[in-house]
Amino acid sequence: MPYARNDGARLAYELDGPSGAETVTFVEGLSYGTWMWNWQREALTEYRTLVWDNRGTGDSDEPEGPYTVADMAADLEAVLDDAGVERTHLVGASLGGMIAQRYALDYDRAESLALLCTMHGGDEAVPIPEETQERMLNVPGEYGPAETIRYKMRPAFTEAFWAEHPEVVDSIVDWRLDTDPSDRAYQWQSGAAVTFDASDRLDEIDLPTLVLHGTDDRVLPVENGRLLSDGIPGAEFAEVEDGGHLFFIERADRVNDALREFLTDA
Repeated sequence: MPYARNDGARLAYELDGPSGAETVTFVEGLSYGTWMWNWQREALTEYRTLVWDNRGTGDSDEPEGPYTVADMAADLEAVLDDAGVERTHLVGASLGGMIAQRYALDYDRAESLALLCTMHGGDEAVPIPEETQERMLNVPGEYGPAETIRYKMRPAFTEAFWAEHPEVVDSIVDWRLDTDPSDRAYQWQSGAAVTFDASDRLDEIDLPTLVLHGTDDRVLPVENGRLLSDGIPGAEFAEVEDGGHLFFIERADRVNDALREFLTDA
């Protein structure tokens, strides 16, 4: 696995696909590893696909915090530079969508943006519902690592998907046991998301932009997607019916079709 370096930290990444094809770079969410994009990478085989582990996650180093979204956008620039990617489409989800926004504002390799289940931050953003915060912060003390992951992750899925696809949940728990950040790195990543605010700069984004959001998102409510698309000039917004926060897993076919159509036209 190749590594880029930024500020002394090694950043692990993978670049696959046809060498002459356009590149799509996927930016992962809070604490999640590159596994979260498996469903998209398996579908978009006509593109080169690049995934990377955010600082503190998976095979990347854990530099001392606190972290900011600007730090992580700089990490992305280092990864693209090391991989020799001059131009790329960016697809970011949740925290990854925040990183993609900041990257588009500060750097010049992005050709388009697809922003999934994310927000622009600031006072107008709709916060995480109290019920979800309570579940994520107050895990029963007797739970072990796997049970803790399951308990905290459940609001990210719809109840229907959770009940109907236990095999997917089991696989994700296993992947997370291997790649999740330490407690302190999780807090540093979480702090980056909480302090992110691009609300007063969205009109500077001059790229084809697609905003996708699940209607049943219990982590970042769908109103955030509407606000984000309203703030970016010319952005296209689409809701994914009955999709939770991880709707790109739950409704992978729907999302992959939307991404392919958008990337073709971008």
